[in-house]
Formats: sequence, C-alpha cells, structure tokens
Amino acid sequence: MDMTGAMLAFMISAVAAAVAPADRMPDLWYDRPANNWNEALPVGNGRLGAMVFGGTARERLQLNEATVWEGNAEDRNAPEAAASFRAARELALAGKVVEAQRILQRDCMLPGNMLPRSHQTLGDLWIELVDADAGTNAGAGEGAATANGAADTPADGYRRSLDLRTGVATTAMLFGDARIEREVFASAPDELLVVRVRAPGGTLPALRVRLRRETFESDVPVHAAIPGTSAARLSFAGRTGQGGVRYACTAAVMADGGTVAVDGGDAVVRGAQSIAIAVAGRTGYFGGDPVAECDADLRSATLPYADLRRRAVDWFAEGMDRVALELGAPHAQIPQSTPNEVLPTDARLAQFRAHPEWDPRLVALYFDYGRYLLRASSRAGSLPANLQGIWNEHFRAPWNADFHTNINVQMNYWHAGPTALADAELPLIDLIDRVRARGERTARDLYGARGWCCHHITDAWAMTAPEGLTVWGMYPLGGAWLVRHAWDHWAFTQDDAFLRDRAWPAMAGAVRFLLDYLVVDPASGMLVSGPSTSPENTFILPDGQRADVSMGTSMDQWIARDLLENFLDAARVLGREQDALAGEAKAALARLATPKVGADGRLMEWSQPYGEAEPGHRHMSHLYGLHPANAITPDGTPGLAAAARASLESRLSHGGGHTGWSRAWLINFWARLGDGDRALADVHALLSKSTLPNLFDDHPPFQIDGNFGGTAGIAEMLLQSHVRTWVDGRLVHRIDLLPALPSAWRTGRAHGLMARGAVAVDLDWRDGHLVRATLRAPDGRAMRIRLPAGMARATVTVGGASSISIPEDGRTIPLPPGPAGARTVVIEP
Repeated sequence: MDMTGAMLAFMISAVAAAVAPADRMPDLWYDRPANNWNEALPVGNGRLGAMVFGGTARERLQLNEATVWEGNAEDRNAPEAAASFRAARELALAGKVVEAQRILQRDCMLPGNMLPRSHQTLGDLWIELVDADAGTNAGAGEGAATANGAADTPADGYRRSLDLRTGVATTAMLFGDARIEREVFASAPDELLVVRVRAPGGTLPALRVRLRRETFESDVPVHAAIPGTSAARLSFAGRTGQGGVRYACTAAVMADGGTVAVDGGDAVVRGAQSIAIAVAGRTGYFGGDPVAECDADLRSATLPYADLRRRAVDWFAEGMDRVALELGAPHAQIPQSTPNEVLPTDARLAQFRAHPEWDPRLVALYFDYGRYLLRASSRAGSLPANLQGIWNEHFRAPWNADFHTNINVQMNYWHAGPTALADAELPLIDLIDRVRARGERTARDLYGARGWCCHHITDAWAMTAPEGLTVWGMYPLGGAWLVRHAWDHWAFTQDDAFLRDRAWPAMAGAVRFLLDYLVVDPASGMLVSGPSTSPENTFILPDGQRADVSMGTSMDQWIARDLLENFLDAARVLGREQDALAGEAKAALARLATPKVGADGRLMEWSQPYGEAEPGHRHMSHLYGLHPANAITPDGTPGLAAAARASLESRLSHGGGHTGWSRAWLINFWARLGDGDRALADVHALLSKSTLPNLFDDHPPFQIDGNFGGTAGIAEMLLQSHVRTWVDGRLVHRIDLLPALPSAWRTGRAHGLMARGAVAVDLDWRDGHLVRATLRAPDGRAMRIRLPAGMARATVTVGGASSISIPEDGRTIPLPPGPAGARTVVIEP
C-alpha cells in the first residue's frame, strides 16, 4: 500500500460509499471556439496537461508538463550574511527599523541576477484541415494558424465542453454534411495526452498534424518518422535555458483507415474514419532520459482507444466521485424560462455577475471545478501545483509560475483534505523535503540557526534564500507555514507512519530554526520574531518615513504559535513528549508574544501602532490565527474574533480583496467567523469580479490559487474541524456541521466531505435546517460533534442504536469511545 496507508484507503472507500457514481457534475460548455488562452479548457493527469481551444478548421492544444523549468539548483545564498542580520536585528529592537531595513536590503537579499527561473510551456499540437475550401492549405506553415487556435471558418452545430467527472474535453461541429468530433484527455495510468478525431459514419477530411515548440531564440526542430502507412511519429527534444532541464515530446499519429504521410516535419492524414494522437512529454528533472521515457510511455498507445479512454476515465472519476455538492433551487424566482445549465458557461457567468442569486448551482460547479483542477494538476511523483497549476503558455510566466510560500502554494492545497483529495497533496510534501534540505544552508548562513527555513518563494530547484526587496523577500517563516500542511495531512488521514516518517522531521527542523530565530524583546521580555515583513505590506512611522520590516509582526507570531502547538501535539501522538526538542518548544511557547488588539478594536498587523500605507492591502497576513490556523475562534477567543472581524471590515472598506486569491481568503475568514452570508457575498464577488470565461481565477492575470482557495472556502462554510482537544489520551477534532450556511442556500446536500480525524461526512439540509448528517469514522474513537446554530437537540444513532442528545454547551455533542473498528454516526433532528 502507498505511503498514505490504510487510513487513506479507508477515506477513499468511505466517501465512495457515500457518493453514487451516477451523480453527474455539470459540464463547462461553450457554443464557440476559444478566442484566447483564458477561454480554452484545461485537461491534465497531475503531471501532463493541455489547454484545449476547440478550434474549427484549426485546433490548438497548448501542452504542459509540470517539470519543464529553466534554471538549476545553483547556490543562491548571500555569503556570510549572519553578522549583517544580527546588526539589523539590534537596530530593529531599538526601534530603528528604517536603518535595519537598509542593512537587510544591502547584505541579505538575493542579487538580481540570481532570481528564480520560470516554469515553461512544453509546446503546441496543431490539428488543421488540409482542404483549402475549409480555410487552410496543405502547405500552410505557422502563419496559417491563428495565435490561439480558433479558426475563422464557421461551423454549424458547434459545441465544446469539459466533463469534470471524467476529465474529457470534447468538441463537436458540422462541416457541410459531415459531423466531426474531437476528444482530448490526459491519462494518469498511461502517462499520455490522448486526442481522437472522428467522423461518425463517414470519412474525415484530410488533416495536418503539427508539433511545435517556439522558443525566444528559434523553433526547436521537429523530426518526423513513418513506422507504417497508417502511422507517424513527430518529436522534438532540447534543453531549457539557464542550464535547465532536458525535455522531449513525441506525438504518435495513428489513422483508422486511410494513409499517413510526412510533409516536412508534419504528418498529413487522408481518407481516415478516425485518427488518434498520443502525446508523451518528459523531462530529465528526476534524473531520467526524457527521450527514452517518452518512447516507453508511447508503448501504451498501441492499446485500443476505448481501453485508453476507459483507464484514464476510471482514474479521474475515482477522485471526483468522492465528493458531491448540490445547492438546490435558487432563492429568488428566475425571470426566464431557460434553466441556467442550458446557457453556455461564459453566458451563464455573465448572467451571474448581474444576478448571482439566480444561480446557486454555478457555485457548486465552481466548487467541483476547484477539485477538478487539483486532481488534474497535482499527483504523487511530480511537482506540486504551481501558481498556474500545470497550465502555462509562457516561457517566462507571470511570477515565473513558481511556488510562493507567503500564501499562494499553501492556498493551492487548503481544499485537499476537506474535499477528499489528500493524495493530491503528496507532491507538496515532497517539495517540502527538498526545500528543507537546501533550507538548512540558508538557516545557517543567513541566521546562524539550526534547522531549516525558506522565504517567500521557492521553485523547482527548492530555492530558499530571500530575493528581491525586503517588502516581500524578508519573510523567513515560509517553511514554518509549509509544514502546517504536513501536520494537516496527518490530521485528515490519521496515518501515523506518515506523521513519524515525513511530517515529524520537517516540523522538527522548522522548530529548531524557530527556536534559534526568536529573540527576547527587551521591552516586554517575550519572544518575538524579526526583523521581517508582514508579507508585501508597508507601514508609516511617526516621522512619515515608510518601512516594511519590524520585530514581532502578527503573522510571524501566529505562525510561530501554530508551529509550536502543532509540534507539541505531534510529539504527544508519537510518544515523544520527553524529547529535548519538545521541551524547548514548550518553554518557548510559554514565552511567545501574542499579537495585540489596537485602540480602534482591530487586530494589529505590526507590534506597534504604525500608520497604514495601504489600508486595503491584498494580504491579510495578521489574520493567520483565524485562518488557516486555529488560534482565533468565535467561541474560544471571542475578543480576538471580534478584533479579526473589525480588521476584515476595515480592509474591505478600503478596497481589500481586489485580487482573486485575496477574495478567496475572505471566504475562509468569514466561514471561520460563522458568517455564512458574508462568506457567500465574497463567493459571489470572486465569481463576478475575478473569474475568467473558462472559470480560471483572475489575479489578474490568471493565477490558480483563487480557484483552490474559493473551493476551500465553500467547504469551510459547510464543515469545519480545526478546533481540537485531548480526550482520554487521544487528539479529537471537533466536527462542526453547517457552521456558516448562508440563508440563500435553503436546500442542498454535501456528501463525502472530510473532517480531521479521517471522518467522512454527508450533510443534507432543507429550508435552511440540517435534516441528516452521516459521519463515518475509521475506528471507535471519541468524537465531538457541533450542531448547526439553532439546533437545540438531536437524535444520534450509533451502530443502529438511537438516543436523544441535548448538547452540553448548547451546540456540542460528545460521543465516548466505542468498540474497535469503523463506526457510523447519524445525526437527525
């Protein structure tokens, strides 16, 4: 069994039992080809993917592979910077933050010529009609195709769609009397991108297939070979810039009937009933030979198309079928006769912008899409989803399509556990292992510290040094935030072997760094971090100067508290409370400074009441304790919760939440505060203001974290499990049912969601009230179940025996441990 072990297997079987395979998710669909990349549809197998444009006479598939990166693992640490950091710290402790910032910028930041490199496109596959009457010609070169792949040639009966359950993109159209259908999918079992073009009951027009990679300098040469009269192979290979990876891409073109010929570097197919194209893409990132690996992958291309499709769909659907969300009829009467689902998705999105209350099911579609995108862009054995997942048409992508660790890569995985995709999180755990290996050098050279750290970005080469300006780069707790995902992965899977072998070493290294990095504040005697930034924000000093680093920023203090508490709980789970490191962590936690509430009732972002240079800043880092951590809760810390709410109100009143991912974070904040209506307002804003025609998140430009963060927020509105306590020597996570259900979602169901403790949860509600909750736990552990607001009593059925339960605190039902083995709990009014 794989490393997630029996507990993950239980989770998958538990949610599969709850979600019937017949539950179909609505497709994305359109009645015209994509005019640009932001209208194309993504397919992927977690490593290899494509953007499908759905052109008529000319189809473009823009190809991606997760490890096509330029650059290499060169040393990027500022040499002998520890003395400069200590000098800057002394100045910052004395209140001279501007002077401290100058030293940090001069001596500790990565030089401009050492910046992170970019993820790159793999190339393009073009499929074009050869017939000149169809709008192209047999000798057409690159100029014959538009930049985006959609042709000017009109076609009747046009429809393109993406099936979120199966991962298959389909395009269908009529040319005269001939119907042409294309299917595209990315297969995880066979590591191929597969395309089929067919003319049901007829013969395809002549088609030209082209494989291209156009770099800054020149086109990469394409080699064509004919292994038989009905097949051809097109291929290219090379190396990315800056000493980067070797890459290769091969397309096998196979015709059913007719002939295949080579024309230059292209394949031309004539007289076929259908053609299948299998595309393999590999790099040498993991040490292999990409050309040989492409050849090995293409051995599966000899399978019948139906078998290739079935194997790919079975894998994809298994992940998607774990969860089903339905948000019933709209609350307001729709003044139209056409159901929302009958509208093309872009028209539906445009209507939603004006009348979001008409279409709650678009929110459910968006939720499904967020799960789809993670399934398609993150799979064990490859890199984690980057700022664009795996889909990127650039050679120098916006923000390099890298891994920003001051929220973005973490947000990519917020929904992994709650929406039953914990297996998709494993590439992030693998990246953490690579980052901590290199981060030990950074911790030692820059801070004179044990353990490991990283700053606000990393990349395929596990870069850990601070880069650029201090306002974003002087952020040494990126690693401490990353390891929250290792801890949470255990919380959702309960895989003790994973906790022992993977999470614990990563957490222990982050704790060692933190213990050496924290310093006593002479004014308070408490431990504080710094000097560091509150990610990407600046403040105004009393004399009018602006600065961006200080001691004890609220985000640092929340991250430090979160790490130490999680580490100590991990030590207790593993029986390591007596370890010396656990003792150090416990002592530090007792002396750790807590963020303050200002005179205006807001949670302070910095340790001093500095002026705000940008009151509507997109980052809301000082609220880390509310989400993703669990230090602030309405019932446990009502004063801090009120201060967090005041901070949110202030940020929004000054234009906050103006980027896609920032708006997505707001949804999670409101959900944690139990305010479903405010959370839904930001769901509506995310879809209305920050969503592209293909439902990609718009930062702008496209950035996938908003999709993932929005999906996580919707899950948080329906189920939460972040509050925990120890019961009879076992860590128990309280399971909150419908904690932030908005009044507009009168009726619905959410089946297969996951709570920490590896508990699968089904929820059904009607007229705004819970009618049934089913919880499936992997064993007979104690449980604490929190009822929705307004539900004063419940009938609890465990193992077929029912009883009436009155919550001990008005909301929470404690269930004592039961017999060994999996058990099911049913909650009804």
